[in-house]
Amino acid sequence: MFKWWVRIYFPISTYRFYSGHVLYNKRMFVDEADIEVKSGKGGDGIVHFHKEKYVNRGGPDGGDGGWGGDIVFVVNPHINTLETFRHRSLFVAEDGKRGGVNDQTGKSAPALIIEVPLGTLITDQESGDVLFDLVKEGDSFVACPGGRGGRGNPHFANAHRQAPRIAEKGEPGQGKRLHLELKLIADIGIIGMPNAGKSSFLAAVTNAKPKIADYPFTTLVPNLGVAVLNDNVVLVLADIPGLIEGAHTGLGLGDAFLKHIQRTRVLIHLVDGASADPLADYAQINTELSLFDPELGQKPQVVAINKIDMPDVAERVDAIAASFKEKGIALNFISALARQNLTDILWKAQHELVELPEISEESSLPIYRPESREAAFELKRTTEGWRLTGGAIERAAAMTYWEYFESVRRFHRILESMGIEDAMQEAGVREGDRVLIGKHELVWSDNWED
Repeated sequence: MFKWWVRIYFPISTYRFYSGHVLYNKRMFVDEADIEVKSGKGGDGIVHFHKEKYVNRGGPDGGDGGWGGDIVFVVNPHINTLETFRHRSLFVAEDGKRGGVNDQTGKSAPALIIEVPLGTLITDQESGDVLFDLVKEGDSFVACPGGRGGRGNPHFANAHRQAPRIAEKGEPGQGKRLHLELKLIADIGIIGMPNAGKSSFLAAVTNAKPKIADYPFTTLVPNLGVAVLNDNVVLVLADIPGLIEGAHTGLGLGDAFLKHIQRTRVLIHLVDGASADPLADYAQINTELSLFDPELGQKPQVVAINKIDMPDVAERVDAIAASFKEKGIALNFISALARQNLTDILWKAQHELVELPEISEESSLPIYRPESREAAFELKRTTEGWRLTGGAIERAAAMTYWEYFESVRRFHRILESMGIEDAMQEAGVREGDRVLIGKHELVWSDNWED
């Protein structure tokens, strides 16, 4: 047999802080943030025996600990940026309360609710796995469940052990480093080169009020607008800031906004009729879409040449139409400023939209759920001795009362049942070796009964 006891207790290093990433200070539009979350620890169960006048040898009555608080993300439709996370990047839920005497269970901690806007994608920073995609009002996601409360000593009483001096500490909370990414949700995305007239188009067909001026990169943040075609047809449009060559690598306003197009189903591609080569501009934008995400290049597009109200553009209409026709591209001519032919463009986009197959909630975005590896463990030799890691065994160590012999013996049985003891013998762990488990340093002994 083998024996374990605590030698030294030392704290885990505190959590690091991660500040939210601000893409542009102007208007403080924040669409990405790195944060740290930690659910609450479960309350400790206690060792206690009933005490009452005239009652000898009262039975065990140590109460269980309460549950630790969960970390829960909830959609709030009234917010539209991740601005909050620029000022706060660490979220820690409350711990459950310790159990009491007379079998009183400790109070469970409330969940820590973190509100995020629609379209927030939550990713595990360490694994890169997509954990959840909050795409509709009412969506919620428990990122880290709170720790279970430890059991009091009544749970360990039996016919052979009527006065157990054994209880559990509360289960530690779970910690994660998460990446939050906001992707605007719209039916139709408006794309094109800088200064192609996207903001003017959005302003003309909706009540949105984007910044409009005659110079590139006027739009520094995506804008949303709602276009009402009739009582039954309402479109949500997103004006995506202008793209340039190399946008997929981050040049210009680049990949910071390309991801917003991923949410849209149909694209209105505006081409600047005053450009020296409209066809080249059209090809360049489509190249950037495909390089960023091959599926973006497959989205249906309604292509429109803008600014036909300008005399020099009106003179080139036939030449522009001929160049696009050679490539088999259907073309439309509009003026966002003069509001010419805008309704026709919207109806064509609506037609493309209804022709697309319905997207179920399950297929809107793949959710990767890696298989649980809680029971897995790893043993490594270090300069300090041995390091034993694994979700389940580290949690069991944290929940053990090392000052009670019976609790230590129970931990030993856990090692046996998980196959860890055999693995340690095979690895060469010997009498007096130090073994680190979580934040506990233990000493291996061959003399279990002493």
